[in-house]
Amino acid sequence: MSRTINVETPVRNNETVDRALKRFSRKVKKEGIIDSFRERRYYEKPSDKKRRLAKRRRQILRRLKQKEETI
Repeated sequence: MSRTINVETPVRNNETVDRALKRFSRKVKKEGIIDSFRERRYYEKPSDKKRRLAKRRRQILRRLKQKEETI
């Protein structure tokens, strides 16, 4: 299940290091490397994961319902 992701960001001509770091951080965010690290940092039981995702779905549906009612 281990997936290796290599993100390379070479510094372009006349580009500052700060700009290259910004591009690198955008690539890392887009790949979801930090999110997957935080998610796998601690073991989460499958039942707890299902419960957490169901709670999130309920919250989203509740917000959408409230938004429809106001319209």
